[in-house]
Amino acid sequence: MHPPLVIGLDVGGTKILSGLVDREGTVHAEHAVHSPDGSEDGVLRALDAAVDGLLDDRVAAIGYGIPANLERGTGRVLWATNLPLTDVDLVARSRARYGLPVGIENDASCAALAEWRLGAGRGLANILMLTLGTGVGGGVVTEGRLLRAWVELGHVVVDEGGRECTCGGRGHLEVLASGSAADAAAHELYGPQADAHVLVDRAKEGDPRAREALGRLGGALGAAIGSLVNLFDPELVIVGGGFGAAAGDLVLEPARQAALREAIYPANRSLAVVPAELGPEAGLVGAALVAFEALDGLR
Repeated sequence: MHPPLVIGLDVGGTKILSGLVDREGTVHAEHAVHSPDGSEDGVLRALDAAVDGLLDDRVAAIGYGIPANLERGTGRVLWATNLPLTDVDLVARSRARYGLPVGIENDASCAALAEWRLGAGRGLANILMLTLGTGVGGGVVTEGRLLRAWVELGHVVVDEGGRECTCGGRGHLEVLASGSAADAAAHELYGPQADAHVLVDRAKEGDPRAREALGRLGGALGAAIGSLVNLFDPELVIVGGGFGAAAGDLVLEPARQAALREAIYPANRSLAVVPAELGPEAGLVGAALVAFEALDGLR
């Protein structure tokens, strides 16, 4: 008998990435499908296709990482960011369809879980992770347990009354320190065809305007980190996501400086802000860990 494998799904607004994963976090196979817009039924069919593309007799459980607010206890999807999913019991639906244990978690919390167990936060009991992509997500591990709440860290208010966020609020971290925020800064500096990639490339080439723009993003990120540190007292803050990885210290260094200014003693002397280690597979691996928790009866 081979050790069991699970299917983890990292569900995004444009792509659903599924993987066949073992307990050590090794990804044995991957499958990607487009995330359709327009209808709930289309998204559910795409999720099924992402599972069906990897399903075989080695699969013992399924785990979903969803950009959504989940109901406590049941895991019901209350409302999904950038996907037409509202009030959907995806766990019950998948259990009925596949006859397997199923787990679900917010996608950024999945990334935090993976980095805690297998990445930059391994061996620690208290970490905080922020994922900088198109938006900003996050996850918290406290006293050796993943905090299972909405954990919408990207919607922490950094600039009261500031720019409007995608959720309708104003001055949220997501609108100030995400890849979308970098896109907006690139448009202002280099025209409508420029994006976050251009901004980062110009900054790496030494363009002072690009470096200043990324510094502002980093400052907003650091202000939020300082406030979150004052709430959760993590041993380590991990920054990941596609934009976070691409920008690197161009954003992380000003974020560290701002976080140290805002954090209270003794965190204002000892706080460590580090890049994620697992790269773009963190969400996928974290969803697989959620599947193993379902398999082991922990969910």
